[in-house]
Amino acid sequence: MARVCCFLRERCISDRFWAKLFKQKWGAVVGDSFYREWQCYVSSRRVPGFLNSRAQKRGLFHFFSGIFLKNLRMNERDVVSRCSLPVNSVMSCYLALETGKFWFPAQVFNRENGHIGFVLSCYDAKLSYDATSDNFVARYPSHGKSMIEEDVDWDRIRAPSVDTAANATHVSTCLGELKPDDHVEIQWRRNKAFPYGWWYGVVGHIESCTACHNECHCKCHINDVVILEFKQYSAESRWRKVLVSRKDHTETGDETVGFYGGIRKLCNKEEIERWRHLWPDCTLA
Repeated sequence: MARVCCFLRERCISDRFWAKLFKQKWGAVVGDSFYREWQCYVSSRRVPGFLNSRAQKRGLFHFFSGIFLKNLRMNERDVVSRCSLPVNSVMSCYLALETGKFWFPAQVFNRENGHIGFVLSCYDAKLSYDATSDNFVARYPSHGKSMIEEDVDWDRIRAPSVDTAANATHVSTCLGELKPDDHVEIQWRRNKAFPYGWWYGVVGHIESCTACHNECHCKCHINDVVILEFKQYSAESRWRKVLVSRKDHTETGDETVGFYGGIRKLCNKEEIERWRHLWPDCTLA
């Protein structure tokens, strides 16, 4: 009986079993930065203390620990030993997320609950899951004290789009291929003391172009200047458009309009549709 129980236990905590569950629930919101952060978390916690805390009283761990405690009938020392998991196991990772113990890196659309100053943007954050509400608490890096936002739902979260730190300018590799009507994201920050966020826009036609409605005659794609338009803003807004150099683009801007950084072209239809789904009901000034 003991051998059967040990066999079942090994099956239930195996990485192969938990990897599928992990991918189903967390796959869309974690990326490379998550795994790096998790490895650092593991290194600082050789003993998975979260398994012996209040997490033991609820959720999936309660199910597993109940089986072991009731059926195996071991002494207390054996229970602790047998219920301990390899700290780097997939199950340990899953439970660290599920219980909110592990704050993981991701990006949040329309931060601060859709504040008008962040419409159609996506910012880096550390997130903690709240199983009770099935939502997240987000902690945003900023100049000074971190900002906290509660009740962030799944639809507003994505894995980081690129492996670039929030305070670093992304290296743009798509400038040579940009043409009118391409969808893009561009880094923007209020001033150089703040982290970047990613903002949605489209490539427009240069003012001298007379072939806006005839792609065959349009030469904007070979011009040294690229026009990026943010059509959520009115035509008179200072944030409606920005000109960037196709050949030697670096961070550009000033304290009035903010600073524009790296650009990434959106080729995935799902990414584009996600931005469109967030489009505001009215034009911003």
